[in-house]
Parts: sequence; structure tokens; C-alpha cells
Amino acid sequence: MSNYVDRFNAFDRILHWTVAISFFLLVLSALGLYAHPFFGYFDLFGGPQQGIMVHKAAGVIFFVGWLLLFLRHASDTCRFDADDRKWIAKLGGYLSRKHQEIPQGKFNAGQKLFGIFAIIAALVMGATGYIIWEPTAFERGLTQFALLLHAIFFTLSMVGLIVHVYLATVGNPGTLEGMLYGQVRKSWAKKHASKWFKKVAKS
Repeated sequence: MSNYVDRFNAFDRILHWTVAISFFLLVLSALGLYAHPFFGYFDLFGGPQQGIMVHKAAGVIFFVGWLLLFLRHASDTCRFDADDRKWIAKLGGYLSRKHQEIPQGKFNAGQKLFGIFAIIAALVMGATGYIIWEPTAFERGLTQFALLLHAIFFTLSMVGLIVHVYLATVGNPGTLEGMLYGQVRKSWAKKHASKWFKKVAKS
């Protein structure tokens, strides 16, 4: 009997890594736009003009990819129960010495909150990015406000990404296997997603 259980199919994994790669390209190309000391990063793309084009293209791919990924898992992400509220109240137990695993579904409450924030950030950055794309087509005040919102949500997204990567690797070993191979160990599932595992085991 296998020690693994299926968690993500190939399409989900392709979407996830497409979003991840496009976000990485957005970060590299954005540094040259927002901070003069990082202007040299444009050389990675062949110059400022090419860097801006990469930023625009990656932005479209990121927006569409994340929207599809969110919609595919919206039923799991947007539903909170008593266990989720308990998880949030205890911050997942990460700040407690007496760690207590709280029963969770396919995604824990923290992942759900991150997913909801990420789709809001994608929508805001997509809308503001559209305005910034052709700044002269809009009023100056609107363009400046769009630039401010774009920068704020970019910064928040970077913080969220760092936390997401840490918890998916060092913080919770075995989590990344789901997005790399599509499967996770049953021991991991019982510990981190016990309610989801019970449903999967019955099917």
C-alpha cells in the first residue's frame, strides 16, 4: 500500500509554477522601475524597454494564471468553519511552545487567508497595472493613486510570498512535495490536513 496520497493534479501544478515564475519575473523587472539602485536589473532583459515589456507580459500571465488557480480552489479557500476560526485565534500554533494541531481541510486557515489576500492583490495590481500601462490615457491624480496602490500591494505580496515559501518548506517539511510531485505523505496529510485526508481516504 502506498504511503502517499494525491493532492494536486498536473494542471494545478502547472498553473502554480506558471504563477510563481511570472511573479518572479515581475519582481525582477519591477525593481528597476521602483528603485534607481536596482536599475541595472533591466540588463537581465536586454535593457529598460525590454524589461518593461517583460513586466507587462508577466503581469498578464500572472493575473490570468492566479485567477484560474483561485477559481479552481475557491470552494475550499473561501469556506471557514469553527476549526478554521480556532486556527486563526491561535495563529496556527506557530507562536506557541505547546504546539497543538487543529483539524484542517485541504488548506489550513492561514493558506485560505493568503489565497484570499492574493486574489485581492492580483485584482488590485491588475487594475492599477492597466492604468499604469497607458498613464497618459487617465487623469494624473488617478495614475498617481494607481502607482501608490500598485507599490503597496507589491510590497505586501512580497511579504506574503516570503512567509508562504518559508511555511511550505522549512516551516512544514513535506508540504512542497504536493506541488512538485502531486502527492504528499499520508503522515503529512494526517498531521496538517486531517479532515481532508479522511475524505480522500473514504473515496
